[in-house]
Amino acid sequence: MGCSKSKIDAGKESTDALKQCKVIFVLGGPGSGKGTQCEKIVEKFGYTHLSSGDLLRAEVQSGSDRGKKLVEIMEKGELVSLDTVLELIREAMLKEAATSKGFLIDGYPRELEQGIRFENELTPCQFVLYFEVSEDVMKQRLLKRGETSGRVDDNEETIAKRLKTFNDCTQPVIEHYASNDQVKKISSSGTVEETWQLVEQVLNDS
Repeated sequence: MGCSKSKIDAGKESTDALKQCKVIFVLGGPGSGKGTQCEKIVEKFGYTHLSSGDLLRAEVQSGSDRGKKLVEIMEKGELVSLDTVLELIREAMLKEAATSKGFLIDGYPRELEQGIRFENELTPCQFVLYFEVSEDVMKQRLLKRGETSGRVDDNEETIAKRLKTFNDCTQPVIEHYASNDQVKKISSSGTVEETWQLVEQVLNDS
């Protein structure tokens, strides 16, 4: 059964068509394994996996007017506005709202204001799926990935910065949702399959 979709005008789509959609925010530091687990959730439970980073990249590659503006912003090293990111997520959700069993919003919210705006303007989040793993484990995984990935951000100095940014920005998000009993913590220090067993249990119970 998909999300409810009524006959509404464009201005009300985000509040009406998405109102009954099941939304899970997925958070975890770089190297926490959340991307792999999201793929498994999609396969087993039929959720739609959305990543704000992927949506931004796709918009840039589309060559649209908005994509060209995004290129200018990113080339200047500026942050893309919260309004733009929300709009991209809203549009992506509306495309799938009639048939999706729910949405995994991956790597979002990075800051508390993003989460509050999302819930006020789109739809409430059911809970935050938080992949918890020590910095040492994340660092080792990323360094190992860097041996073959060719990714410029998989080096020790950049990894340290990414981990600091994640902790500084995301901790207030986790604390906010935890205070409302909306955080499901998953220990992802083990193997992919060990982590998946924990994720499956949470999804089956929710």
